[in-house]
Amino acid sequence: MYLLENDRTDPAWNLALDEYLLTRFPGEVLTLWRNGPSVIIGKNQNAMEEIDLDFVRAHQITVVRRLTGGGAVFHDLGNVNYTLVQPCGTGDFNNYAKFTKPIVEFLATLGVKAERSGRNDLLVDGRKFSGNAQAARDGRILHHGTLLFSADLSRLSGALRPRDIKLSGKGVKSVSSRVTNLADHLPAPMDVEEFLSRLRAYFLDTVPDLEPYALTQDERAAVDALCREKYQTWDWNFGAAPQYAWTRAAKFPYGLVEVHLDVDRGSIRAAALYGDYFGRLDSAGLAQALVGLPHRREALLPALQALPLEDYIAGSTAEDLLPLLCP
Repeated sequence: MYLLENDRTDPAWNLALDEYLLTRFPGEVLTLWRNGPSVIIGKNQNAMEEIDLDFVRAHQITVVRRLTGGGAVFHDLGNVNYTLVQPCGTGDFNNYAKFTKPIVEFLATLGVKAERSGRNDLLVDGRKFSGNAQAARDGRILHHGTLLFSADLSRLSGALRPRDIKLSGKGVKSVSSRVTNLADHLPAPMDVEEFLSRLRAYFLDTVPDLEPYALTQDERAAVDALCREKYQTWDWNFGAAPQYAWTRAAKFPYGLVEVHLDVDRGSIRAAALYGDYFGRLDSAGLAQALVGLPHRREALLPALQALPLEDYIAGSTAEDLLPLLCP
């Protein structure tokens, strides 16, 4: 088995690397990695149900969808992640006890008593510090997990808090948990770099025939391409969301405006506007003009600016209506 050296902190690149290791890397591999500030959402989730987009924009927190299921998690440089890829044996998929056992045993060497909770979490003193997820492809399994060590929990709580909108959908919802940093439970102080170094050394000592490995230039180029073509794109990170309904309303000097959208795979499939506003034209025409557009500000703002909004809703502007239509 290889221990892949990875000092990249770009979340899109690291998640592209996970997919590359599962689908294209020829051998068994373990890698330890960290991300810059980011929210990593599960494959089957709707980002807008999971995060406060205003908060993540203001704090320059990247949002990336991963290839595994489960809930949304916050990453920063105080969070250590691990990925293991190997042949998928009988009963391996969803066997989180097997794959988290080495982590529990490592933490015991540091004086931390960790325990599994539910299906895929690890706790210390009743609080969650690790979430885990898996994917299986063509006889291989990828297991990856988070280890909150010294993460900024104020940013975690701010980012993983959806705005007060009415949004219902078929995406998998995250389960709220009380979280903690492992650094707060160590008998002696340690920084995240030392923790990462000790974890790496533990694996080298306990995993038979574990051999350090660095990606070749061609392998890095393949990950670069996958990152660019998939994990850095709006289509994957937001547009791949399951079907959902979006509803928002606001009171303006010219009246109440209420918006209802049906969105599927990132595109508006149906739209309706209601309220006590006035307009020369039926606002159904404005609603119809939204159908087929991506549910994102960059697409909706120029579309609104090109329409005669005053004729549909007297007194309105594109800047007024945009926050009603999209986060």
